[in-house]
Amino acid sequence: MRKLFPLLTFLCSVAAHAQVKVDLSKYTKSPTTVSQQGSDVVLTWPAAGKEMGRLVVSLASDKPLFSHIQLSKGGKFSEIATDMNPAFVLTIGKRDLVSQNGWNIFFDKTNRLPSKAYAVQLSKRSASVSTVGTRTVLRIGDTEADRFRGAVEITVYQGSPLFNVAAVMATQVDSTAILYDAGLVSKKPNWTTLAWSDTDNKMQESPLNPTAPNKAQAVKYRTIMGNGPNGTLAVFPAPHQYFYPLDEAYNLDFTWYGTGYRSLVPEFGIGIRQDLMGDKRWVPWVNAPPGTQQRLNFFCLLSTDKPAETLAEVKRFTHNDKYPVVPGYKTMSSHFHNEFTMKVVLAGKPIPEVPNFVKVFKDHGVNIVHLAEFHGPGHPKGPDSLRLRELKALHEQCKRLSGSDFLLLPGEEPNNFFGGHWLSFFPKDVYWIMSRKSEMPFVTNEPGYGKVYRIADKNDMLKLLEAENGLAWVAHARTKGSTGYPDKYKEEDFFKSAHFFGAAWKNIPADLSEPRLSRRVLDLLDDYSNWGHKKHAIAESDIFTMEPENETYAHLNVNYLQMDKLPDYNAGWQPVLDVMKQGKFFVTTGEVMLPAFSVNGRGAGETATLPPDGKATINLDVNWTFPLTFAEIVSGDGKQTYRERIDLTSTLPFGKKTYRFDTNLKNRTWVRVEVWDAAVNGAFTQQVWLENR
Repeated sequence: MRKLFPLLTFLCSVAAHAQVKVDLSKYTKSPTTVSQQGSDVVLTWPAAGKEMGRLVVSLASDKPLFSHIQLSKGGKFSEIATDMNPAFVLTIGKRDLVSQNGWNIFFDKTNRLPSKAYAVQLSKRSASVSTVGTRTVLRIGDTEADRFRGAVEITVYQGSPLFNVAAVMATQVDSTAILYDAGLVSKKPNWTTLAWSDTDNKMQESPLNPTAPNKAQAVKYRTIMGNGPNGTLAVFPAPHQYFYPLDEAYNLDFTWYGTGYRSLVPEFGIGIRQDLMGDKRWVPWVNAPPGTQQRLNFFCLLSTDKPAETLAEVKRFTHNDKYPVVPGYKTMSSHFHNEFTMKVVLAGKPIPEVPNFVKVFKDHGVNIVHLAEFHGPGHPKGPDSLRLRELKALHEQCKRLSGSDFLLLPGEEPNNFFGGHWLSFFPKDVYWIMSRKSEMPFVTNEPGYGKVYRIADKNDMLKLLEAENGLAWVAHARTKGSTGYPDKYKEEDFFKSAHFFGAAWKNIPADLSEPRLSRRVLDLLDDYSNWGHKKHAIAESDIFTMEPENETYAHLNVNYLQMDKLPDYNAGWQPVLDVMKQGKFFVTTGEVMLPAFSVNGRGAGETATLPPDGKATINLDVNWTFPLTFAEIVSGDGKQTYRERIDLTSTLPFGKKTYRFDTNLKNRTWVRVEVWDAAVNGAFTQQVWLENR
């Protein structure tokens, strides 16, 4: 037996150092070079300017995955981090697919049901490198966490010191909901300090203590950094995709640092995290349907600068969490239950000159805000005296807080008369009560208020929209309180009316396998286009409180309306509704801009004529931050939807280009375009309607 121990030791040593041969069959020689040196794979790619990034990845089972993480400065490589492993903690719970609307469910309380967390285990059994446009992907298998199996993918992006680390995993078990935490860990981190921006937008640095227990940290810009003598490494998530839908945009301490993370990751590390309890309201987590490749991922940015300069580079990817100015457009965001009227103005509390929620919108570059007040508080059905008083207070505050560069516009989520949940939007202050007794007239004149409408049913509601030239649209279509809508009333007169605008778009549900956000609403947009209705989809946020410390940007999206200037509140805001109704806008998460779009010379909301052969030329101006992944030409013929995907992985970060797509749209009746990037941020146009000669 004594002779057996050395043999076992020798065999284990051989197994530990057995070389995994890297499959390079899908790698194309490019500015990014890949070489295998023993058990190491070396990826070197052009970063910003003339500098280069380098990852030395160890395939030895007994060594950390990232032996060296480097960035050049003046042509000489600097060590930013050494001997680090990616760490992933996967929390697996149960999805309710029965009680409501299957995978589109929002009203789930996954956080209250049994769940279990697992550290994702990596066995370095295989490795391959693929060239995907300007990016290079190193895939290392295998990964395992309970019922999930997959691999780690490391993606480097030409033109930026940016790389992405992902555990790409799938399960065959149905009804699965997940959350994940991730980061980089080391037994001996070579950083000296940790850094982040606090929620007051002030830089914080803390000496690194390699034995400190793990701590959840609230930050601004979703980023935490490790800094050493040679530079800084920033870790951050996809700015929107990582954040599953909630009612509140609370900052739930989305980063972590320290040892023993969740008692599953013993080494010291930094990373991103989710709070399992969410906002303690409805907490649906993330869908993981059977067989879908869930990308549990995070981004890293390398810098030879200090943390403040490094964070400034990270912030460029989201324009500093601010929607940029695009000439000829104004930004609009919709569906906010701030309840400022009831909770402050009519509650007798001090009324601030500029409320926090207005500051938040302005700080994020939003020009027009469409509210959804009295969603719970208030008296929408009367008594008349209370309802009219509440509306007057709302109108007065909207007028007071509006100006030449910002419009705060009244709106509600009435949820009466039509079915499901929907939003109202009028082009001026309108007084209306959501109930009418049979002996009362539809409209009266009331001292101090003028015209007052009383609504008894869906027919009255349509009459009001027609009388005041208002718009209505379904909120969170096909989910939440609108499950089954607008499909259930698509043959109703009010839905067919030009005053029923369409639906609102928000990322519900979350699914980390999808290359785009909220397919639920995009599919609906295509459906009612095929139904023959000229309706549109507008971005909505559907959140409650808006405070400076919140993680607002992750839950925001906006509409860029084709407008040169904002209308004056006192004169009404009919131009805003006109642009919406005409479809002259695009929707974006903020990182992808579509300032110009035409089909055979006709823009969004207009009608283009196709020649007999159906040939069409689509011109599209695109500005972006993260490198793009694809554009999709989506069209329909009244029965079927067609998708033509255009690969845009040849793009570099921070670009601007006019694309020309030649396609065939014969017998199609409408067409629109989507563009999505490497972080699953995106933008989409409204439809161009088509006539065939």
